[in-house]
Amino acid sequence: MVLLHMKRSDLEQFLFETTVEASVKDTIKQLSTVHNLRQKIQRLRLEGEELAKYGPAKEPGKEGIDTYSEDSIQKGPFYMMDPTGRRTGNACSPDVSKVLIKTLEEATAVAHKDQVTKKVVLTEAMLKDAIDNIRGAVMICYPMGLPEWDLVRENLEDKEDLSGTSFAAEEMDPETSTLWFAGKQMLSEKSLKDYLGRHEKTKVIVKLQKKGAGAPGREPVTDQETQKAMMAWYYKKQEEQKKLVEDDDDSYTGATWASNQSLKAHFSGVSAVRLPR
Repeated sequence: MVLLHMKRSDLEQFLFETTVEASVKDTIKQLSTVHNLRQKIQRLRLEGEELAKYGPAKEPGKEGIDTYSEDSIQKGPFYMMDPTGRRTGNACSPDVSKVLIKTLEEATAVAHKDQVTKKVVLTEAMLKDAIDNIRGAVMICYPMGLPEWDLVRENLEDKEDLSGTSFAAEEMDPETSTLWFAGKQMLSEKSLKDYLGRHEKTKVIVKLQKKGAGAPGREPVTDQETQKAMMAWYYKKQEEQKKLVEDDDDSYTGATWASNQSLKAHFSGVSAVRLPR
């Protein structure tokens, strides 16, 4: 199996396995799906944590900080006011909230960029399982269900409207996105082997782009750790050079080995004699 390192940025990257016989078109669909599921988990983490702390979302048009509300506030046994005024404040019990928070953290770990360092290959099934676990934890917290306008519910039911949000820029269309390798676009009607060769045990960096976005930025010649090591080495050399410049050219004359009497003193047996200060 060929190993694709899909990388849009240092944060947005993952490993994906396929075969060189796969078509570019199918690979784009698969990579886009995995990428979008990772984004979906990130959004669930952001809103899910707010849900665990401050309860379901308020009805659109009724948002506002409870302290300044003219209407009576219904406060449940675990009420905690949402400082943003977007949620009711009626959270579920702390014990159950912990379950939701833990499930969100576990799902985030599955989709995290660190999986690349750990050499963990992501699959659509893995990410969907993580989302299903979040769905189950939400049902445990709120067995009566969430209001239809709650962003967590919209996410889990695939009814999100991302237009006008920063998340829209990262959502990839499986039908129109483009795939790039070594600075060149891979044509959808071709196979991966047309670009990568026939050797299955290959690892390459590929990049997804939105249609019409043009070529992605090239990867740096050296990785981040190597760059840090190089910078540290150059800094050390620079400091050493500064010290050499600051030293006087005749600073060595005070050294014992530079004394014109050192040879005579050696044979006289007085080379080790030190005068008191």
